[in-house]
Amino acid sequence: MNISINENYKHIKETYLFSEIASRVRKYTEQKPDARLIRLGIGDVTLPLPGVVVDAMNRAVSEMGVKETFRGYPPESGYPFLKEAVVRHYKDNRADIDVGEVFISDGAKSDIGNLVDILGNNEIIIPDPVYPVYVDSNLMNGNRITLITGNKENGFLAMPDQIASAGARVIYLCSPNNPTGAAYDHGQLRTWVEYALSTGSLIIYDSAYEAFVTDDIPHTIYEIEGADRCAIEVCSFSKFAGFTGTRCGWTVVPRKLLSSDGTSLNKMWLRRQSTKFNGVSYPVQRGAEAALSAEGIRQCMANIDYYRENASMLGDTLSGKGIYYTGGKNSPYIWLQCPMNMNSWDFFDMLLYDANIVGTPGEGFGKAGEGFFRITAFGTHESTAEACGRLKELL
Repeated sequence: MNISINENYKHIKETYLFSEIASRVRKYTEQKPDARLIRLGIGDVTLPLPGVVVDAMNRAVSEMGVKETFRGYPPESGYPFLKEAVVRHYKDNRADIDVGEVFISDGAKSDIGNLVDILGNNEIIIPDPVYPVYVDSNLMNGNRITLITGNKENGFLAMPDQIASAGARVIYLCSPNNPTGAAYDHGQLRTWVEYALSTGSLIIYDSAYEAFVTDDIPHTIYEIEGADRCAIEVCSFSKFAGFTGTRCGWTVVPRKLLSSDGTSLNKMWLRRQSTKFNGVSYPVQRGAEAALSAEGIRQCMANIDYYRENASMLGDTLSGKGIYYTGGKNSPYIWLQCPMNMNSWDFFDMLLYDANIVGTPGEGFGKAGEGFFRITAFGTHESTAEACGRLKELL
Protein backbone atom coordinates (compact mmCIF):
# COMPACT_ATOMS: atom_id res chain seq x y z
CA MET A 1 0.00 0.00 0.00
CA ASN A 2 1.11 3.58 -0.64
CA ILE A 3 -0.59 5.15 2.34
CA SER A 4 0.98 7.09 5.17
CA ILE A 5 0.52 6.22 8.83
CA ASN A 6 0.50 8.05 12.13
CA GLU A 7 4.25 8.12 12.78
CA ASN A 8 3.62 8.86 16.45
CA TYR A 9 2.75 5.20 17.02
CA LYS A 10 6.43 4.42 16.48
CA HIS A 11 7.21 6.28 19.70
CA ILE A 12 5.27 3.92 21.97
CA LYS A 13 6.41 0.53 23.18
CA GLU A 14 5.53 -2.21 20.73
CA THR A 15 4.32 -4.47 23.55
CA TYR A 16 1.73 -3.27 26.04
CA LEU A 17 2.68 -4.02 29.65
CA PHE A 18 -0.08 -6.52 30.33
CA SER A 19 0.47 -8.25 26.99
CA GLU A 20 4.09 -8.87 28.02
CA ILE A 21 2.93 -10.26 31.36
CA ALA A 22 0.48 -12.57 29.60
CA SER A 23 3.22 -13.75 27.26
CA ARG A 24 5.57 -14.64 30.14
CA VAL A 25 2.80 -16.42 32.04
CA ARG A 26 1.80 -18.36 28.94
CA LYS A 27 5.40 -19.48 28.39
CA TYR A 28 5.63 -20.64 32.01
CA THR A 29 2.33 -22.56 31.97
CA GLU A 30 3.41 -24.35 28.79
CA GLN A 31 6.42 -25.59 30.75
CA LYS A 32 4.44 -26.25 33.95
CA PRO A 33 0.84 -27.02 32.91
CA ASP A 34 -0.06 -28.26 36.40
CA ALA A 35 1.08 -25.12 38.20
CA ARG A 36 -1.60 -23.47 40.39
CA LEU A 37 -1.15 -19.80 39.65
CA ILE A 38 -2.49 -17.06 41.88
CA ARG A 39 -3.08 -13.96 39.80
CA LEU A 40 -2.51 -10.69 41.63
CA GLY A 41 -1.49 -8.76 38.54
CA ILE A 42 -4.20 -7.14 36.42
CA GLY A 43 -6.69 -5.17 38.52
CA ASP A 44 -9.72 -7.20 37.51
CA VAL A 45 -12.49 -7.86 40.02
CA THR A 46 -13.48 -11.40 40.96
CA LEU A 47 -16.79 -10.99 42.82
CA PRO A 48 -20.00 -11.09 40.76
CA LEU A 49 -22.19 -8.09 40.10
CA PRO A 50 -24.33 -7.05 43.09
CA GLY A 51 -27.82 -8.52 43.05
CA VAL A 52 -29.55 -5.14 42.79
CA VAL A 53 -27.54 -4.43 39.62
CA VAL A 54 -28.38 -7.80 38.06
CA ASP A 55 -32.09 -7.32 38.82
CA ALA A 56 -32.10 -3.88 37.22
CA MET A 57 -30.32 -5.16 34.12
CA ASN A 58 -32.71 -8.10 33.81
CA ARG A 59 -35.69 -5.76 33.97
CA ALA A 60 -34.10 -3.54 31.34
CA VAL A 61 -33.44 -6.48 29.02
CA SER A 62 -37.09 -7.51 29.38
CA GLU A 63 -38.15 -3.98 28.43
CA MET A 64 -36.07 -4.27 25.27
CA GLY A 65 -38.19 -7.27 24.26
CA VAL A 66 -41.48 -5.36 24.39
CA LYS A 67 -42.54 -2.95 21.66
CA GLU A 68 -43.86 -0.31 24.05
CA THR A 69 -40.65 -0.15 26.11
CA PHE A 70 -38.06 -0.98 23.44
CA ARG A 71 -35.26 1.60 23.07
CA GLY A 72 -32.90 2.17 20.16
CA TYR A 73 -29.78 4.31 20.13
CA PRO A 74 -29.05 5.74 23.57
CA PRO A 75 -28.19 9.44 24.00
CA GLU A 76 -24.47 9.87 23.31
CA SER A 77 -23.91 11.55 26.68
CA GLY A 78 -26.05 9.08 28.62
CA TYR A 79 -29.65 8.65 29.74
CA PRO A 80 -30.88 11.40 32.09
CA PHE A 81 -31.75 8.85 34.80
CA LEU A 82 -28.11 7.77 35.12
CA LYS A 83 -26.66 11.26 34.80
CA GLU A 84 -28.98 12.41 37.61
CA ALA A 85 -27.81 9.48 39.75
CA VAL A 86 -24.19 10.54 39.18
CA VAL A 87 -25.04 14.12 40.21
CA ARG A 88 -26.58 12.83 43.46
CA HIS A 89 -23.45 10.74 44.06
CA TYR A 90 -21.30 13.86 43.82
CA LYS A 91 -23.61 15.73 46.16
CA ASP A 92 -23.13 12.93 48.71
CA ASN A 93 -19.40 13.58 48.34
CA ARG A 94 -19.74 17.32 49.01
CA ALA A 95 -19.47 18.38 45.38
CA ASP A 96 -22.01 20.14 43.16
CA ILE A 97 -22.09 19.41 39.45
CA ASP A 98 -24.79 19.79 36.80
CA VAL A 99 -26.45 17.05 34.74
CA GLY A 100 -25.21 18.74 31.57
CA GLU A 101 -21.63 18.34 32.78
CA VAL A 102 -21.88 14.53 33.04
CA PHE A 103 -21.03 12.26 30.10
CA ILE A 104 -21.66 8.52 30.40
CA SER A 105 -19.14 6.27 28.65
CA ASP A 106 -17.94 2.69 28.40
CA GLY A 107 -15.21 3.23 30.99
CA ALA A 108 -12.50 5.49 32.34
CA LYS A 109 -9.74 4.08 30.12
CA SER A 110 -11.60 5.03 26.95
CA ASP A 111 -12.31 8.58 28.07
CA ILE A 112 -8.77 9.20 29.33
CA GLY A 113 -7.41 8.02 26.00
CA ASN A 114 -9.96 10.00 23.99
CA LEU A 115 -9.72 13.35 25.79
CA VAL A 116 -6.61 14.15 23.74
CA ASP A 117 -8.96 14.50 20.75
CA ILE A 118 -10.27 17.85 21.99
CA LEU A 119 -6.94 19.24 23.17
CA GLY A 120 -4.28 20.95 21.08
CA ASN A 121 -0.50 20.97 21.11
CA ASN A 122 0.05 21.36 24.85
CA GLU A 123 2.89 20.32 27.11
CA ILE A 124 1.78 17.34 29.19
CA ILE A 125 2.73 16.75 32.83
CA ILE A 126 2.41 13.18 34.09
CA PRO A 127 3.58 11.78 37.44
CA ASP A 128 5.83 8.73 37.12
CA PRO A 129 5.12 5.83 37.86
CA VAL A 130 1.86 5.97 35.96
CA TYR A 131 -0.97 4.00 34.38
CA PRO A 132 0.31 3.48 30.79
CA VAL A 133 -2.72 4.93 28.96
CA TYR A 134 -1.85 8.48 30.11
CA VAL A 135 1.52 8.35 28.41
CA ASP A 136 0.66 6.23 25.39
CA SER A 137 -2.44 8.20 24.35
CA ASN A 138 -0.42 11.40 24.34
CA LEU A 139 2.49 9.85 22.47
CA MET A 140 0.01 8.63 19.85
CA ASN A 141 -1.05 12.25 19.43
CA GLY A 142 2.52 13.59 19.21
CA ASN A 143 2.35 15.57 22.44
CA ARG A 144 5.36 16.66 24.49
CA ILE A 145 5.44 14.87 27.84
CA THR A 146 7.31 15.86 30.98
CA LEU A 147 7.40 13.28 33.76
CA ILE A 148 7.59 14.29 37.43
CA THR A 149 8.76 11.63 39.82
CA GLY A 150 6.93 9.89 42.61
CA ASN A 151 9.24 8.08 45.03
CA LYS A 152 9.69 6.97 48.63
CA GLU A 153 10.73 10.45 49.67
CA ASN A 154 7.45 12.08 48.59
CA GLY A 155 5.26 9.06 49.32
CA PHE A 156 4.73 8.56 45.57
CA LEU A 157 2.71 11.79 45.47
CA ALA A 158 4.32 14.18 43.01
CA MET A 159 3.61 17.89 43.60
CA PRO A 160 3.69 21.10 41.49
CA ASP A 161 7.01 22.28 42.90
CA GLN A 162 8.62 19.54 40.80
CA ILE A 163 7.60 21.35 37.60
CA ALA A 164 10.65 23.28 36.41
CA SER A 165 9.02 26.34 34.84
CA ALA A 166 5.71 28.18 34.80
CA GLY A 167 3.19 27.91 31.98
CA ALA A 168 -0.09 26.29 31.01
CA ARG A 169 -0.01 22.51 30.85
CA VAL A 170 -2.32 19.52 30.77
CA ILE A 171 -1.71 17.64 34.03
CA TYR A 172 -2.74 14.05 34.70
CA LEU A 173 -3.48 13.06 38.30
CA CYS A 174 -4.85 9.80 39.70
CA SER A 175 -5.92 9.53 43.34
CA PRO A 176 -6.07 6.98 44.87
CA ASN A 177 -3.28 6.18 42.49
CA ASN A 178 -2.80 3.33 40.08
CA PRO A 179 -0.26 1.74 40.46
CA THR A 180 1.04 3.02 43.81
CA GLY A 181 -2.15 3.17 45.90
CA ALA A 182 -1.05 6.54 47.31
CA ALA A 183 -3.73 9.24 47.69
CA TYR A 184 -3.64 13.03 47.90
CA ASP A 185 -5.13 14.69 50.98
CA HIS A 186 -7.21 17.87 50.76
CA GLY A 187 -4.21 20.16 51.26
CA GLN A 188 -2.11 18.48 48.58
CA LEU A 189 -4.96 18.45 46.07
CA ARG A 190 -5.71 22.11 46.87
CA THR A 191 -2.09 22.90 46.00
CA TRP A 192 -2.56 21.29 42.60
CA VAL A 193 -5.81 23.16 41.94
CA GLU A 194 -4.23 26.48 42.93
CA TYR A 195 -1.28 25.75 40.64
CA ALA A 196 -3.61 24.97 37.72
CA LEU A 197 -5.64 28.12 38.28
CA SER A 198 -2.55 30.33 38.55
CA THR A 199 -0.96 28.94 35.36
CA GLY A 200 -4.07 28.41 33.25
CA SER A 201 -3.48 24.66 33.26
CA LEU A 202 -5.99 21.83 32.90
CA ILE A 203 -6.04 18.85 35.28
CA ILE A 204 -7.36 15.51 34.01
CA TYR A 205 -8.24 13.76 37.25
CA ASP A 206 -8.76 9.99 37.39
CA SER A 207 -10.89 9.04 40.40
CA ALA A 208 -11.63 5.45 39.36
CA TYR A 209 -10.72 4.12 42.83
CA GLU A 210 -12.52 6.71 44.97
CA ALA A 211 -14.89 4.09 46.41
CA PHE A 212 -11.93 2.57 48.30
CA VAL A 213 -11.28 5.78 50.26
CA THR A 214 -11.66 5.35 54.02
CA ASP A 215 -9.54 8.21 55.38
CA ASP A 216 -10.55 11.88 55.33
CA ILE A 217 -9.21 12.46 51.82
CA PRO A 218 -11.03 13.66 48.68
CA HIS A 219 -13.35 11.33 46.79
CA THR A 220 -13.45 13.86 43.96
CA ILE A 221 -11.37 16.84 42.91
CA TYR A 222 -14.54 18.93 42.98
CA GLU A 223 -14.39 18.90 46.77
CA ILE A 224 -11.67 21.52 46.23
CA GLU A 225 -12.88 25.07 45.61
CA GLY A 226 -12.08 26.26 42.10
CA ALA A 227 -11.61 22.80 40.61
CA ASP A 228 -14.62 23.32 38.33
CA ARG A 229 -12.54 26.02 36.58
CA CYS A 230 -9.50 23.84 35.90
CA ALA A 231 -10.32 20.11 36.06
CA ILE A 232 -11.98 17.32 34.12
CA GLU A 233 -12.75 14.24 36.21
CA VAL A 234 -13.02 10.68 34.91
CA CYS A 235 -14.57 7.91 37.00
CA SER A 236 -15.77 4.35 36.52
CA PHE A 237 -18.14 1.65 37.70
CA SER A 238 -15.46 -0.99 37.06
CA LYS A 239 -14.01 -1.21 40.56
CA PHE A 240 -16.88 0.36 42.50
CA ALA A 241 -19.61 -1.93 41.12
CA GLY A 242 -17.59 -4.70 39.45
CA PHE A 243 -18.29 -3.53 35.88
CA THR A 244 -14.94 -4.60 34.41
CA GLY A 245 -16.79 -6.97 32.08
CA THR A 246 -19.89 -4.80 31.76
CA ARG A 247 -18.24 -1.46 30.90
CA CYS A 248 -19.61 1.81 32.14
CA GLY A 249 -18.10 5.01 33.47
CA TRP A 250 -18.49 8.76 33.31
CA THR A 251 -16.58 11.96 32.74
CA VAL A 252 -17.39 15.36 34.22
CA VAL A 253 -16.53 18.34 32.02
CA PRO A 254 -17.60 21.52 33.84
CA ARG A 255 -19.16 24.31 31.79
CA LYS A 256 -16.68 26.76 33.31
CA LEU A 257 -13.78 25.11 31.48
CA LEU A 258 -12.76 27.40 28.63
CA SER A 259 -9.75 27.26 26.32
CA SER A 260 -7.39 30.18 25.75
CA ASP A 261 -9.71 31.54 23.02
CA GLY A 262 -12.86 31.05 25.11
CA THR A 263 -14.01 27.78 23.55
CA SER A 264 -16.12 25.57 25.83
CA LEU A 265 -14.48 22.20 26.53
CA ASN A 266 -17.90 20.90 27.58
CA LYS A 267 -19.32 21.61 24.12
CA MET A 268 -16.23 20.22 22.42
CA TRP A 269 -16.44 16.95 24.36
CA LEU A 270 -20.15 16.65 23.55
CA ARG A 271 -19.33 17.17 19.86
CA ARG A 272 -16.54 14.61 20.00
CA GLN A 273 -18.72 12.00 21.69
CA SER A 274 -21.64 12.66 19.34
CA THR A 275 -19.35 11.99 16.37
CA LYS A 276 -17.25 9.06 17.59
CA PHE A 277 -19.33 7.31 20.26
CA ASN A 278 -22.77 5.71 20.10
CA GLY A 279 -23.44 5.54 23.80
CA VAL A 280 -23.71 2.81 26.45
CA SER A 281 -26.51 0.25 26.17
CA TYR A 282 -29.77 0.81 28.03
CA PRO A 283 -29.53 -2.36 30.22
CA VAL A 284 -25.99 -1.43 31.33
CA GLN A 285 -27.04 2.11 32.20
CA ARG A 286 -29.98 0.80 34.24
CA GLY A 287 -27.55 -1.47 36.08
CA ALA A 288 -25.25 1.48 36.75
CA GLU A 289 -28.19 3.53 38.03
CA ALA A 290 -29.05 0.71 40.44
CA ALA A 291 -25.43 0.61 41.66
CA LEU A 292 -25.78 4.26 42.73
CA SER A 293 -29.05 3.67 44.62
CA ALA A 294 -28.95 3.39 48.42
CA GLU A 295 -29.23 -0.39 48.27
CA GLY A 296 -26.80 -0.56 45.36
CA ILE A 297 -24.17 1.41 47.26
CA ARG A 298 -24.65 -0.87 50.27
CA GLN A 299 -24.11 -3.99 48.17
CA CYS A 300 -21.19 -2.50 46.22
CA MET A 301 -19.46 -1.40 49.42
CA ALA A 302 -19.85 -4.92 50.84
CA ASN A 303 -17.81 -6.17 47.87
CA ILE A 304 -15.26 -3.42 48.35
CA ASP A 305 -14.95 -4.33 52.04
CA TYR A 306 -14.17 -7.88 50.89
CA TYR A 307 -11.28 -6.59 48.77
CA ARG A 308 -10.14 -4.34 51.61
CA GLU A 309 -9.75 -7.44 53.80
CA ASN A 310 -7.54 -8.95 51.10
CA ALA A 311 -5.44 -5.78 51.02
CA SER A 312 -5.08 -5.92 54.79
CA MET A 313 -3.86 -9.54 54.62
CA LEU A 314 -1.28 -8.66 51.99
CA GLY A 315 -0.15 -5.55 53.85
CA ASP A 316 0.26 -7.44 57.12
CA THR A 317 2.36 -10.07 55.33
CA LEU A 318 4.69 -7.47 53.84
CA SER A 319 4.94 -5.56 57.13
CA GLY A 320 5.86 -8.80 58.87
CA LYS A 321 8.73 -9.22 56.43
CA GLY A 322 9.87 -5.62 56.84
CA ILE A 323 9.10 -4.74 53.22
CA TYR A 324 8.27 -1.13 52.38
CA TYR A 325 4.99 -0.53 50.54
CA THR A 326 2.36 2.09 49.83
CA GLY A 327 -1.35 1.56 49.22
CA GLY A 328 -3.48 -1.21 50.64
CA LYS A 329 -5.53 1.44 52.44
CA ASN A 330 -7.78 3.73 50.39
CA SER A 331 -6.78 1.56 47.44
CA PRO A 332 -6.99 -2.03 46.14
CA TYR A 333 -3.34 -1.83 45.08
CA ILE A 334 -0.21 -2.51 47.07
CA TRP A 335 3.03 -1.05 45.72
CA LEU A 336 5.99 -2.80 47.30
CA GLN A 337 9.71 -2.33 47.10
CA CYS A 338 11.35 -5.39 45.57
CA PRO A 339 13.45 -7.23 48.18
CA MET A 340 17.17 -7.85 47.85
CA ASN A 341 17.53 -4.83 45.51
CA MET A 342 16.01 -6.86 42.69
CA ASN A 343 14.77 -5.14 39.57
CA SER A 344 11.06 -5.44 38.97
CA TRP A 345 11.07 -7.92 36.07
CA ASP A 346 13.50 -10.22 37.91
CA PHE A 347 11.17 -10.11 40.93
CA PHE A 348 8.25 -10.88 38.60
CA ASP A 349 10.03 -13.98 37.35
CA MET A 350 10.99 -15.07 40.86
CA LEU A 351 7.39 -14.77 42.08
CA LEU A 352 6.12 -16.61 39.02
CA TYR A 353 8.62 -19.46 39.03
CA ASP A 354 9.19 -19.90 42.76
CA ALA A 355 5.78 -19.03 44.22
CA ASN A 356 3.43 -19.29 41.24
CA ILE A 357 2.18 -15.76 41.90
CA VAL A 358 1.55 -13.29 39.08
CA GLY A 359 2.00 -9.59 39.82
CA THR A 360 2.92 -6.48 37.84
CA PRO A 361 6.50 -5.18 37.53
CA GLY A 362 6.83 -1.55 38.50
CA GLU A 363 9.14 -0.82 35.56
CA GLY A 364 6.12 -1.28 33.30
CA PHE A 365 4.61 1.86 34.84
CA GLY A 366 7.61 4.04 34.08
CA LYS A 367 11.24 4.63 34.97
CA ALA A 368 10.38 5.60 38.55
CA GLY A 369 8.68 2.23 39.00
CA GLU A 370 11.90 0.26 38.60
CA GLY A 371 12.65 -1.68 41.78
CA PHE A 372 8.97 -1.74 42.78
CA PHE A 373 6.10 -4.13 42.18
CA ARG A 374 2.29 -3.93 42.16
CA ILE A 375 -0.03 -6.58 43.55
CA THR A 376 -3.80 -6.31 43.77
CA ALA A 377 -6.43 -7.20 46.35
CA PHE A 378 -8.99 -8.39 43.80
CA GLY A 379 -8.58 -12.11 44.42
CA THR A 380 -10.71 -14.32 46.63
CA HIS A 381 -10.06 -14.52 50.36
CA GLU A 382 -8.86 -18.08 49.86
CA SER A 383 -6.42 -17.30 47.05
CA THR A 384 -5.15 -14.17 48.81
CA ALA A 385 -4.53 -16.11 52.04
CA GLU A 386 -2.68 -18.77 50.07
CA ALA A 387 -0.64 -16.10 48.30
CA CYS A 388 0.28 -14.61 51.69
CA GLY A 389 1.49 -18.03 52.82
CA ARG A 390 3.62 -18.45 49.72
CA LEU A 391 5.07 -14.94 50.14
CA LYS A 392 6.00 -15.66 53.76
CA GLU A 393 7.92 -18.75 52.66
CA LEU A 394 9.59 -17.06 49.70
CA LEU A 395 10.54 -13.74 51.26
